[in-house]
Amino acid sequence: MGTRTDPSALRWLIGAELSRYRRDVPMSLSELARRTGLGKPKLGHMEMGRYQQFPEDIAAVLHACGAEQSAVDRLTALAGRSDARSWWAPWANVMPDWFKTYVGLEGLADGAFVFESMVIPGLLQTEEYAQALTLGTGFVRPDHAERFVSFRQARARRLTDDEPLTLHAVIGEAALRLRVNGDETRRGQLRHLAAMSELPNVTVQVLRPEDGSHPATPVGKFVVLDFAHVRPIAYTELLDGAMYVQDPDGVRTYSMVSDNLRQVALSPAESRALIREYAGA
Repeated sequence: MGTRTDPSALRWLIGAELSRYRRDVPMSLSELARRTGLGKPKLGHMEMGRYQQFPEDIAAVLHACGAEQSAVDRLTALAGRSDARSWWAPWANVMPDWFKTYVGLEGLADGAFVFESMVIPGLLQTEEYAQALTLGTGFVRPDHAERFVSFRQARARRLTDDEPLTLHAVIGEAALRLRVNGDETRRGQLRHLAAMSELPNVTVQVLRPEDGSHPATPVGKFVVLDFAHVRPIAYTELLDGAMYVQDPDGVRTYSMVSDNLRQVALSPAESRALIREYAGA
């Protein structure tokens, strides 16, 4: 699992897994409480990841749901991983609460597929591009903009950590053309994007209008996060919040869309050539 531990994100992931196992049976919380001897409110809090989940309670829930011992071992081991402080704590006051969960999950993930139709994904942004984009959105207070940009840069180092995130990004061609604080900022961003795409753990593909329609046409952005010890989740942003997809069928739909986008978009080599062409324009 990723190198950046976040206790609250770990609890969220464990809770999502516990909920999946219970619903797969299926079993109500009341029935689970009867079988485990744990209170229904406590079980609800465990699934929501609100408080610390103890290994013995996790094991009791999974055994009651008929889970294999390997599942018990991996989730109880995760419960033992916690840091006194989340890596993003220095920037907590400049991030909306709904985004903190995603950042924690991203730090724990081993792989991510990202689709962005209009802007360069955050992990691949330069400082100048990120600052201009942040000020342009109006969602971050001007006096917080500089600190928010420093947070984005710290977040981007996830791609060059000792155990880096494996990132596959499909980006709409419009993002290459978007004017952000003048042409020089845009060109610098594209040169950086082309360089990042050469990292062994980063793949970038560009999706052009002439490449045809695809299932993500009405979607502006979505992410599928993969983890070593828990099942994947999907994430999409709203104007003032986010939606997390945990249901296996829902995640499978996003994964199928991801596969389709990989097939429709330009190859990584063709994409890098196009990015460099725009960078020189």
